[in-house]
Amino acid sequence: MKTYKPLNLTLKYFNLILCFIGLFHQTSAQKSFTNSETEQKVEAILNDMSIEEKIAQITGTRLREIMTDGKLDLEKCKQHIPYGIGHFCQFSTGQSLEPEDLRDLVREVQNYLMTETRLKIPAIFHEEAITGFATLGATTFPQQLGVGCTWNPELVEKNTASTARNMREAGATFALSPMLDISRTAHWNRHQESYGEDAYLTSSMGVAFVKGLQGNDLKTGVAATVKHFAGYGTKNNSTKELYEEYLMPHEACIKVGGAKSVMPSYGVYRALPVTVNPTMLDHILRKELGFDGLVVSDYGAINMVYKKYKRAQNQMTAGAMALSAGVDIELSSPMTYPFLVEALEKGLVTKEDIDQAVRRSLTMKVRLGLLDDKPQIGVDGDLDFDSQENRKLSYETASQSVVLLKNNGILPLKSDVKKIALVGPNAATAHSLLGDYTYQAIRAFWKSELFDAKNPHLVTLKEGLENKLPKNVKLYHERGCDWSAPLEAQIDADGFGDDRLSKLKLISIEGLPQPDLQNATKLAKKSDVIIAAVGENIYLNGEGRWRKGIGLPGEQEAFVEKLLDTGKPVVLVLFGGRQQVISNIEKRCAAIVNAWFPGEEGGNAVADILLGKVNPSGKLCVSYPRTQEKKEINYKDGYVSDDQPQYPFGFGLSYTSFEYNDFKIQEEANLDDENFTVSCSIKNTGKREGTEIVQLYISPLEKNSTMKPIQLKGFKRVNLKAGETKSLSFKISPQQLAQFKNNKWVIEGGEYSLKFGASSTDIRLEGKILLKGEEHFLENGREVFFAESQINNKEL
Repeated sequence: MKTYKPLNLTLKYFNLILCFIGLFHQTSAQKSFTNSETEQKVEAILNDMSIEEKIAQITGTRLREIMTDGKLDLEKCKQHIPYGIGHFCQFSTGQSLEPEDLRDLVREVQNYLMTETRLKIPAIFHEEAITGFATLGATTFPQQLGVGCTWNPELVEKNTASTARNMREAGATFALSPMLDISRTAHWNRHQESYGEDAYLTSSMGVAFVKGLQGNDLKTGVAATVKHFAGYGTKNNSTKELYEEYLMPHEACIKVGGAKSVMPSYGVYRALPVTVNPTMLDHILRKELGFDGLVVSDYGAINMVYKKYKRAQNQMTAGAMALSAGVDIELSSPMTYPFLVEALEKGLVTKEDIDQAVRRSLTMKVRLGLLDDKPQIGVDGDLDFDSQENRKLSYETASQSVVLLKNNGILPLKSDVKKIALVGPNAATAHSLLGDYTYQAIRAFWKSELFDAKNPHLVTLKEGLENKLPKNVKLYHERGCDWSAPLEAQIDADGFGDDRLSKLKLISIEGLPQPDLQNATKLAKKSDVIIAAVGENIYLNGEGRWRKGIGLPGEQEAFVEKLLDTGKPVVLVLFGGRQQVISNIEKRCAAIVNAWFPGEEGGNAVADILLGKVNPSGKLCVSYPRTQEKKEINYKDGYVSDDQPQYPFGFGLSYTSFEYNDFKIQEEANLDDENFTVSCSIKNTGKREGTEIVQLYISPLEKNSTMKPIQLKGFKRVNLKAGETKSLSFKISPQQLAQFKNNKWVIEGGEYSLKFGASSTDIRLEGKILLKGEEHFLENGREVFFAESQINNKEL
C-alpha cells in the first residue's frame, strides 16, 4: 500500500474546515439499510478493525495495480492491498479477457483477499452497465438516449436483468449505472447517456433499470448506482427546478426502485462541488429523500475539489470534506482517503465519521452476499455473455428505439425498388453503433485500442440490409465522405491532455478505403433509392470529448445535398448520440430515420424498419432543435411560436395511423383523494399492425399557477392490429401535481386540463377536472410518482 507524505496546512484553514464540518454534523441523523442480524455482523467486524483496515474498505483501486504481464502478482497484492480493499473499479473494461478468464481472475483476487488478509473480506467488483455489462463479448444494447425513445420500461427491466445475470456469472456485484441526468441540450457531450429531457420519463425508465438489475434479492442481483446526483449537465440554478425535476429520477429510484447506492456529480451546487456539499448529500439526499444507502464518489471527483475547483487546500482536506459531507467510498483510486488517518489526528474528521462510512461499505457487502460463510464468486462452466436471448432483447430494443421523423411514402421500401445506393460514413462501420461506456468505446477512447467487431458481433447497416434484402435487389455501397475532416472534436484538457482523439480517429478508419465522392454520386444516379447513412461515431461524442456544433459533422451536409441533386429519393439515416440539426436539408429528404447509437443489432433493426418488416414505434424523448444555438430546450416551458423545434418532444411516425376517441374524465376530485381516473380509446385506422405510444399531459388552468404549462404525467405503449380498438385508462394521483414552493411540497387546488397526445404538441383529446380543497402539504415529500395505466380490448 502506498505511503503518503503529510501536507502542511495553516491553523486558520483547519479552523475554517472544522467550523464547516461541525455546522452540518449538528443536524446529522444517519440511518442504516439493514436488519438486526446484518447490523450485528457488521458491528462485530467493525469493532475488530484497525484504522488502516477501515480506510481500505472505503477506497477503490484498479486491477492493474496488482498485476504483472496480465497475471495476478501476489507481491503487488501484499504491497498495494495488504489490508484488503473496498472496490475494484471498472475491472472488466480494464482487461481484454474472455468471460471464463475474467471470472477466473476475479476468483483468484477474491481468494487472495479471503485467505491472505487478516479480515478475509472480499472486494466489490464493479463495472459500467449503461448498455449492458461492459466487458469483452457481452451483449451491447443501444445507448440510453435511444432507449428513452422506446418509452418501454418493461423492456428496460428485461435488459438489465440479463445484464445482472452476466455480471454475476463473472463475479461482479455492483454497477455504476443508471445515468439519470436530465439533458436539455444536444451540445452536452454526455447527452447520449441520458433518457432525455423529461423527469417523468427518465424516472420511469430509471426505476425499471434499477429493478431489473437488482432483482428481488441483492444476493443474486447487482446493486445499481444512480448517478449523477443531481442536476449534472443542466443549469441547475433554480431550487424549484432542482426539487421538481432534477431530483425526481433519483428520488423515484430510491423510494420506488430500492436503489441503495448513489454517485454525486462532478458538478457544483451553490458554489460548492457536489462531492463535498452537505446540502446536497446530507440535507437533501439523506434527510429529505430518506436515502439510507451507500454514497460512492465519481472517479477522481474528490481530488478535483483540490486540483480543479481549488476548494480544498490539499488532498487531506478534500478527503475530510467529502467524508464529512457524506461520501462513503472514494473511487477509483486511493488519492485522498488514505490521508483520513492524518485528518483524524488533526480533528478534521471524527472516528464516528470513518466508522459510519465503513459501516455502510460493509453493509453493502453483506447485502450482496459477499460476507456469507461461502460466498458465491462467479458461476462454474462455460459462460456466454451474448446469448441468443440477449441478442433478441438487443434487437427488440434497437427496433423500438428508432424514430421515424419524416416519410413522404417512400418507406417502407416498395417491391419495385431493385437498386439501392447505400452511401455515407456510417453505412458499413460498427463505430456508428456504439455509445459511450460500451466496452468497445471505452477500450477505443481510454486505451487507444482496436476492438473486435465480431465479439460480440456488431451488425452494421450494410450487413443488415444484405441479411434482409431479397436476392433480386442490388445493393451498391460507397462511403462517399468521411465523418469529419479536419477532426471536429476537442479533448477535455482537464482530464486528458493527450492526442487521444487523433488515435481514436485512426482506429475508426482502420481498414476502410478512402471515401470516393464521385463513385458515390455515380452509384446514386443509377439507383432507385439512396440510403444516406450519416451522423456521428464514438470519437465525435462522449465523455471527455466535445464537438464544435450539433449539425451533421464535417462535410456530410454538403455530401447529402449532392445526393439530393441527383433527383433520386434520399432516405436519411442518422446515427449518433444527439439530435443533429438538419433544417437545411430536411424538406428535400424523402424520409428521415433517427437510429441513435443502436447497439450490436442496430443494422438488422434499421434494415427491418426500412424494408417494412418492423413498423417503427419510437417517439422522441427530447425536443429536436432547428438551429445550432447553444441553449436548453424544455417542452414543459412551451415552444415559442417563432422558435419551434424541428420535431417536438414525444414525436414519432408510424407506417399506420391511429385515432383517439371516447375521452372520459370525472368533473371533480379532492386534493386528498388517492387518485382520479381519465380514459380514452385508441383505434388503428391503417392497414397494418402497429404500436402507438399514448402520452398523457397535464396543464394548469389557473392564471396564477406556478406549475409548468404542460407536463407528461403518464404514457403507455398500445399495440394494435389493423382496425383494432383498445381502451386505455390512467389513475392519476394528486401527488403528481405537487410543486416545491417556499421550501415545502404543496398541491394546489383549481382547474387542470388533461390531454391525450401523440406528442407534446399533437394533442388529440382534452378535458378538465376541478381539484377541490385547500392547499395540501406533503410533510414527508412526494411518495407517488407514476400514474397507473390499464389497457382493455374494446368491444366493437
